[in-house]
This record gives sequence, C-alpha cells and structure tokens, in this order.
Amino acid sequence: MDETTRDALRRSLGTRARRWLLVGTLLAGVLCAVALVAAAAPADRTFAALSETVQSLMSVVTPLFGILLVRDLRRAPGSARVLPSVLAVGLPAVVIGVVGVLICAATLALTPAEVADEPWRHAGTVAVGSVLVQVVAGLVGTGLGLLLRSTVVAFLATIVLPLGLFGLLGAADALRPAQPWLTPFGSVRNLLSGDMTVLRWAQWLCVLLLWGVGLNAAGAAVLKRGGDLSGR
Repeated sequence: MDETTRDALRRSLGTRARRWLLVGTLLAGVLCAVALVAAAAPADRTFAALSETVQSLMSVVTPLFGILLVRDLRRAPGSARVLPSVLAVGLPAVVIGVVGVLICAATLALTPAEVADEPWRHAGTVAVGSVLVQVVAGLVGTGLGLLLRSTVVAFLATIVLPLGLFGLLGAADALRPAQPWLTPFGSVRNLLSGDMTVLRWAQWLCVLLLWGVGLNAAGAAVLKRGGDLSGR
C-alpha cells in the first residue's frame, strides 16, 4: 500500500466531524433496530427484516463519506490521484456494514419479545450483503462527488438519482424487471433478503459495474478535464 492510499484511508475518518458522522450513522441504526423490534409483529422479527431497514437507512449517509473524500481530492495541490480516494471509501463503508450487522444481531438476540420461527434464516448471506450494500453506497458517493462539485448537490443526487430511476422503472410493468439490474435499491432488497441466486448475484454485479465502476470512471474523466456536470 503506497503513501497516497494510506493518506486517503486516514482522511476517510480522519477528522472529528467525520468520526461524529460515523457515530451518528451507527446510533441511527441502533435506534432503528430497537424501534423495529418493538413495533414489528413476531413473524417480522428476523435478522433479514431488521437488516433490510437498518442497513438501508444507514446507506443513505454512507455516500457522504465518499463525497467528502472527493472534496479533499479537489483541494489537494497539484494533480492528485483519484483511485486511492475511491478505494478509501471502503473503510467507513465496511465499518458501517459490519457494525450494522452486529447491531441487528444483538438487537434480535437480546429482545425479550417473541420472534419468528426462523429468525436467523440466511443470516450469513445477509451479513455479507450488508457490507456489499454499504460499499456500493460509498462508491456512489465518490462517483457523484467527482461529477458534481457541490457537496450538497452531490449528496442529494445520491438519494434522488437512484430512487428516481427505481421509481421510473417501477412505473411500467414492462420495465419493472430491470430494477434489480439497473438500480442499487433493486439489488439491496435481494442482498438483504438473503435469498440470493446466481441470477441475483449477476444483477448485483451489474449494479456494481454501473454505479460503482462506471460512475467513478466517468467522474474521474470529468475531473481530469477540469470540469463537472454542474458546469461550475
């Protein structure tokens, strides 16, 4: 690992504000898990059901870590490398995913209420999927951060664009099967259900290539030309 990559990893959680952002994200996950267990019917008290809501909630914030890393990159003197910053978002993403798994597992294990007949069904796949969900969310953040100079606009875009495309494809029956192939949210529901097949893994890989690799490649090209999609 070269010094540029190590520096990017340090910056990913290297300020007090970013560490507090991480703490706030995880605290929101804890509160969400507790509220879900308290309010859900016994049949819905499963690790998969908890993870779907908790990890989805936390994944709203995960892109912000990537956007902030790209903001650091723009402020760096000279010609900074993009790839280390893109890779560095994996650190907060993995932390959020793994701690989210522990939050959901502990909440379910410690609940005094009645739970479903098979509360831990597909637990291993859901745990892996939880981390993958956060990694893709972080990559969406770096990609849109590279494409859009404004931190606020880029963060809003990480919510509006994926959900907007998901809603657009869902508006017509003929387009609905494309949701898990083309939108992060479509693949998230599959990953966090734990019921993954070869086809569903292929769908997730397609989403990773589009929103993770493709979006960041486009953003790196725009940054290299010295512009962005906002025209600023």
